[in-house]
Amino acid sequence: MTQKKRFPQTITSKQRVNIMLTILSVAFGGACGAALRYLIARIPFLHTAFPWPTLIANLIGALVIGFIVGLIPGKLSPTWTTCLQTGFCGGLTTFSTFSFEALTLYEKGRFVLATIYIVISIILCLTGVFAGRAIAIRCTNN
Repeated sequence: MTQKKRFPQTITSKQRVNIMLTILSVAFGGACGAALRYLIARIPFLHTAFPWPTLIANLIGALVIGFIVGLIPGKLSPTWTTCLQTGFCGGLTTFSTFSFEALTLYEKGRFVLATIYIVISIILCLTGVFAGRAIAIRCTNN
């Protein structure tokens, strides 16, 4: 009878350092993204019936992640890529808030505004990823 290999296997001290560095980079990026999201939400003229702060945060995140994808492969270290993609964009953007705000608009009977918010969010964020990637590719080809 053969024995199955157990996971996790022995990790070297260098691997431990790399794992800790990656965790710290995600935490740092997440803190920066969350702080930016908080600041965007505090801009007074954005407080209307339409959820502008979430849309703007998600659009910025879409542009950033598109830019990062356009820079890969090899332009950013794996640590920086993880810091920005998982940490910063994860802390900045939020699908759960978008979903909650859309539902709230529907529950308040603001069907047209909710539908506009959903459609604009999807179109602009997809466009943002595309534009960010295109900008990064253009910058790295010059």
